[in-house]
Parts: sequence; C-alpha cells; structure tokens
Amino acid sequence: MSSWRTKVLPPLLAIVFALLLSAIALIISGADPLTAYGTMIGQLFKGSTAVDTVNLATVYYLAGLAVAIGFQMNLFNIGVEGQYRFAAVTTAIIGGALNLPPVIHTVVILLVALLAGALYAAIPAILKVTRGVSEVISTIMLNSIVGGIVAFLINPDAFGVLTGNNLGTRPIAPSGHIPGIPLGSGTLFGFVIIAALIGAGYWFMLNRTRFGFELKASGESPTAAAAGGVNAKKMTLIAMLTSGAVAGLIAMPELLGRDFSYGITSTQMYGFTGIAVALLGRNHPGGIALGALLWAFLDKSAVSLEQIHVSKEIATIMQGIIVLSVVVAYEVVRRADLAAEQRRVGRALAGNGRKGSSVAEGGAV
Repeated sequence: MSSWRTKVLPPLLAIVFALLLSAIALIISGADPLTAYGTMIGQLFKGSTAVDTVNLATVYYLAGLAVAIGFQMNLFNIGVEGQYRFAAVTTAIIGGALNLPPVIHTVVILLVALLAGALYAAIPAILKVTRGVSEVISTIMLNSIVGGIVAFLINPDAFGVLTGNNLGTRPIAPSGHIPGIPLGSGTLFGFVIIAALIGAGYWFMLNRTRFGFELKASGESPTAAAAGGVNAKKMTLIAMLTSGAVAGLIAMPELLGRDFSYGITSTQMYGFTGIAVALLGRNHPGGIALGALLWAFLDKSAVSLEQIHVSKEIATIMQGIIVLSVVVAYEVVRRADLAAEQRRVGRALAGNGRKGSSVAEGGAV
C-alpha cells in the first residue's frame, strides 16, 4: 500500500492539481480551458512541431540528468547553466579548429565537452570540500562569470568569426557532426540515442553499482554514510564533477546536429530549466524523460495560444503550476503515508501491550 501511494498517487494528484490550476489561470485570462488545451495538443501534429518537441526535450533531458546527479547527493548544482555554456563555447572552438576523420572527430568533441563541463564544476566542488563554501553561492557567481568568458572567447580578436550579423565560433567541419534521423516533416537529432544511453547509464549507476549506493546513502544521511566508511568529501567532489561532465553535453545535440557553431545569440537558460525537469522527474531517469517531454511540449505549443487570442506566456504559468503541483502532491502523500505508518505502529504497540498484560495476569493467577 505504501509503495502504491508513494509511486502512483503523487503523479496522479499532480496532474489533477495542474489541470485545475491551469484552467483557473486560463479562465482569468478570458480563455476557455478546453479550447486552449485542444489547441495546444493540436499544434503538436502540425508541421515539424512533434520532432522539434523531441529535439528540445533531448536537451532538457540532459540538463535534468545533470541536476539530478547533484540532487542525489543533496547538492543544489545551480551552476549547470554556467557549466554547459562554458563547455559549449570551449567545445565549439576546439571542434572548429580540429580536422580529424569522421567519428574520431565527433568522439574528441564529446570528450572535450565532458572535460570542460567537469572543469567548470570543479571550482565549486573544490571550494565545497576544502572550505565548506555553499555550492549554491559559488555556482550562482560562476553562472554570472561565464557570460563574460563567452563574450571574450567569441570576440573577433580571440576565436570569434562574424557571419552575417551573428558573431560566433568557427563552424565545425562535417566530420564532427552527428547525423540526424529524417522523420517526415523534420529531422530528429541523432544525439537522442546518446541521451538515452546516458539515461540508462545513470539508472545503472544508481541501482547497480557501489558508487550509486554510496551516493544515495550520503545524500540520505551523511553521518550514517560516514559511519559506514563512505568518504563524504570524496563523494561530494565526484558527484559535482559528474554533474558538470553531463552538463557539458547539454548543448551538443544542437551544436553537432543543427548549428555547428556557438554564437552570441545561442539559446541560454537550459541549465535552469533542468532544475525544474529534475524536480518533475523526481530524479528518476524515466521521470526526467517525461518531464522533459512535457516541458518541451509546453514550450513548442505555446505559440498556438495566440490563435485563440491568449498570451503565450500562459504556458510559462502552466510550467510553474506543474512544478508546484508535483512538489505539493509528493509532500502531501509523504505526510499521509507517514501518518498511516505511525498509526500502524501505534496499533501494533497497543496490541503487544494488551498481550503482555494478559500473560502477566495469567501468571499471577
């Protein structure tokens, strides 16, 4: 009963809460909720919207996984935004400068992305384990610094190239690209397969390896983990570096599958979206995938609301409502489950007490 309540009931409650609260927001804006929902769903089957949604969800999925690795250790890695942007510009510069055979070129680019993301995450990780500096504060500051780093590196006096009105890095040669998968009206990023493999690896690490066990144990109770011989500082360092390495891959689906260059106008804020996606998925790779698809769907279908004279910003409100609903639903069910467990223990103790009294009375007679 407890397992059913904690695994099935919270998502169902979250869906109900989100639909009701989103309907209220739509009514306040002067729209019919059913018409709005129907319009958004209908947009999914127009043109390349479905493929574009999966492509965007791939990026969000990687961001969610990067954040979730930190969450497993009770580390709030807000710096995924800075880590992926630093890795993206570094990888684009090195990838554009290299001239290697196909496959080898791509593998080298991915390795550079992993190392660059881990390197930028190493700064708050080292500060955390050596000086006790909160990773929240240090990563927020590093997120601000990365904007200046990107602007400096893609300056024409450094590694930038002016193409039309866009300033960016030198284009990566075709040998470094990851081919897409043609699907009717659109092309699916080939990186979606790599993202799925990373998700499977994340699940295997958490559930089938000693490192995953120690990671979760340290997150649940650092004191108990330390008593069991787990080095908390070492786990913190590894968790942050791993989170940063995965963050380094966030921009790769677009960089190697569509843009082939990182510019001053490249999309930002993927790292912060990853926080919401990880919360939606409860740090589970399958849940993160569903959360990424839902978030990408709302992003891509928001434009359709303008057809019924509703501001597309309503979709942003929906996203916030969904995150709030998930958090509230899980907390409500957790507290209800805890109260039920306490009642069961109380009844068991009361029953044992009555049995003990009966035995004592029988002995006295």
